[in-house]
Amino acid sequence: MRLLLATANKDKIREIGEIVKGLPLKLISAYELNAVPHVVEDQPTLEGNAIKKAMQFAQASGLLSLADDTGLFVEALGGNPGVHTARYAGETCSYADNRQKMLAELDGVTNRKAFFRTVVALALPDQVLGTAEGYVHGKITETERGSDGFGYDPIFQPDGYKKTFAEMNAEEKHKLSHRGLAIKNILPLLKSYIGGKKNDQ
Repeated sequence: MRLLLATANKDKIREIGEIVKGLPLKLISAYELNAVPHVVEDQPTLEGNAIKKAMQFAQASGLLSLADDTGLFVEALGGNPGVHTARYAGETCSYADNRQKMLAELDGVTNRKAFFRTVVALALPDQVLGTAEGYVHGKITETERGSDGFGYDPIFQPDGYKKTFAEMNAEEKHKLSHRGLAIKNILPLLKSYIGGKKNDQ
């Protein structure tokens, strides 16, 4: 069974591949398509963006597609950056730009509470099969720590842990991360679809 990962983010492609390792799937990255659709993430919710990406990639490829959208919600920033997490410091910003902006805005702030939320969508060219989500609560650290992971990982420390995501190895992170949990929660639907296709053969 071929599954298209509906993203051009190489870090997400690698991470999702690690999470679904062992399933009877042949993962196809966006870079293997003849033409990668440019999806404008203009929806007001994570669900809306995930569904839009999954549908447009499925329609462009004819393949079963999995897309995600992730938001970091910081209490002291009124829930921002939320749906704008990836572009927090501007349309062409880097991961480092986003982290530096957040640390600057939280400079001297004692309330560092935050949570990540990921929504994943599974779609065929003619329908959305379903969505699932995953959360992880934690805090924004005062400085960057660790060199693994990507995005906000060096400044996010999940509740109950002394390490940031960037200080964890991949196995540690996937067990509790927002994206790991969201994909785990979509797996029953994915497995059901794979099973149904096998029965049709």
